[in-house]
Amino acid sequence: MSSRLKGMRSSQPLTVSVVIPVYQGQETLPSLIQELAQFTNAQKTPEGREFRVTEVILVWDRGPGASDHTIRDLAAKWDFVRPLWLSRNFGQHAATIAGMSSSGGEWILTMDEDGQQDPQFIAELIDCAYREHAQLVYGTPTNRAPHSWFRNMASKWTKRLFAQTLANGDFAEFNSYRLILGEIGRSVAAYTGAGVYLDVALSWVVAESRQCPVIARSEGRPAANYSYRKLSSHFGRLIISSGTKPLFLVSALGVIFFVFGILAVVWILIGTLLGGELISGWASTFSALMIIGGTLLLSLGIVAQYVGAATNMSLGKPLYVVVRDPLNTFSSGGPTQPENSA
Repeated sequence: MSSRLKGMRSSQPLTVSVVIPVYQGQETLPSLIQELAQFTNAQKTPEGREFRVTEVILVWDRGPGASDHTIRDLAAKWDFVRPLWLSRNFGQHAATIAGMSSSGGEWILTMDEDGQQDPQFIAELIDCAYREHAQLVYGTPTNRAPHSWFRNMASKWTKRLFAQTLANGDFAEFNSYRLILGEIGRSVAAYTGAGVYLDVALSWVVAESRQCPVIARSEGRPAANYSYRKLSSHFGRLIISSGTKPLFLVSALGVIFFVFGILAVVWILIGTLLGGELISGWASTFSALMIIGGTLLLSLGIVAQYVGAATNMSLGKPLYVVVRDPLNTFSSGGPTQPENSA
C-alpha cells in the first residue's frame, strides 16, 4: 500500500496584503489597525488553511481632516503599516488601485476605513476562495447596511444589473470588501485607465468570482452622506466603463424597433387585402416611425461599437492576462489531504 499527497500546502502561511483607501479615517483607523494587528501572526481558517497579514497599505486620498497625521502615527507604531501618499484626491477606486499596485501578498484584501467591514471574516473569505477556486471573493453583508432605504435599494439593483447584464459571465454582486488573487489584482492595477470602475476592470479578467456571507458592523463615525448627484455619477461611471455591452443594447433596441415596424407594415397589408377598415394615416405613420427609428438606432449602435473599441483601449482593457497554473494556485493554500492507492 502506498500513499501520495494531493493538494500539497506550502510550509509557509498564505500572505495577505490589506489595502485601505483613506479619505477621512482619523476616527476609525486606529481601532481598525488594532484589529488587523492580530492577523500579522499566523492564523488558521475554519478549514485549516494558514495565513497571515504581511502589510496594511493605507492610501491617503487627500481628504479633509487630520487623517494624514493618523496615518503617520500608525506607521510609527506598527511596522506592518505602509503609508501611500497620493498627490491629490483621486477617489476611492483610484486609491484602491494604487494600493493594489504597491502590494506584495499572494492575496489582496480591500476594505473601507470606516470599520463597517469586520476583519474577523478574512478567514472565511480565504476558505471560500479555495473551496470555490475563485480568483475574487466579495464579502457580502447578510444584514441591512446603515444607509437610507433609497440608497440601499438603488445600490442593490445597480449591482444586480451589473452582475447579470454588464459583467462578463457569472460575476458576483460587488462591494468594497474584496479578496483578490494577488497576481490578478496587480495586473489590473497596472493596465487600468483613468475613470474605470475597479469592479468592471476585475470582471474583464476574473474567471470565477464568488460571494461570502459576512455581517456588516455599524460605522465607527457618522455614516457617509452621498448626495443623489454623487450616486448618479458613480452609476454613470459604472455604465461607461463597462465597455461595449451597453452599446450592444442600443443596437438590439434598434433591431426590435425595426422588426415592429415591419410587422406593422405586414399588418396593414393584410388588413387592406381582407377589406378591413384602418384609421387613415395612423398605421402608415406608426410603421414609418418604427422603421426609421429602428434603422437610426441600429446605425448608431454600429457606430458606437467603433467608439467602444477605442474606449476599451483608453480604459486599458487588456488583450490577455497571464497567471500561474490554477492547480498550483488553489492547491498551495489547501489543507493536506492524503489519497491512498494500492
